[in-house]
Amino acid sequence: MDMRVPFSGGTVGRRFLRRLFVMKVSPSVLACDFAHMADEIQKVTQGGADYIHLDVMDGNFVPNISFGPAVIKAIRPYTDVPFDVHLMVERPSRYFQDYLDAGADNITFHLEAEPYIAPALDQIRKAGCSASLSIKPGTEAEAVFPYLDKLYMVLVMTVEPGFGGQKLIPECLEKVKKIKAEAKRRGLKVLVEVDGGINSETAHEAAAAGVDVCVAGTGVFRAPDVAAAIKELQNA
Repeated sequence: MDMRVPFSGGTVGRRFLRRLFVMKVSPSVLACDFAHMADEIQKVTQGGADYIHLDVMDGNFVPNISFGPAVIKAIRPYTDVPFDVHLMVERPSRYFQDYLDAGADNITFHLEAEPYIAPALDQIRKAGCSASLSIKPGTEAEAVFPYLDKLYMVLVMTVEPGFGGQKLIPECLEKVKKIKAEAKRRGLKVLVEVDGGINSETAHEAAAAGVDVCVAGTGVFRAPDVAAAIKELQNA
């Protein structure tokens, strides 16, 4: 069954549409037990996760390597929660089709990694998937403004990408406010997501800044009660 419908000039999965209006939680698979990944995915699904965040790293754009489309395709049958695929790779447009075929509902790539941003966004949208951009801590919020009308979401990195367990950089939350204000000024429905250093304490700061979606890793996957951890973040 085709789960995708038109949205905001492009297309987006119906699974995304029902999650637009309050702060949501996207557990990062990078923090799960890789030896039992399917079980871990089901655990956060049953715990109320709004998205599943999948960090793809190539060892070039960031100094780490994670997994590729084969892994994403293998775990896709274990949940109907939307897959938010975050490509931390050089020239990500070369790999879009691989991740679309693997079951991505949203593809996020880094503004800093792709020289042809507008065509890359169009490529994703024309394939029936939602398209999002991410910016590193050193990139200004204004850099995404020219592309807001093509975006489902902006992912603001609140740590340097590549490794989990870092502390949130508070100044990055100011970017959230700027992006939200610009989208509102232009009458655009663009979500803002943050990734890095999110826990039960910093989630309150994120919510106060206007964040729509927070990515959390160890705070969810290693919690004694996954459902309670997710709910606490959702209610921040």
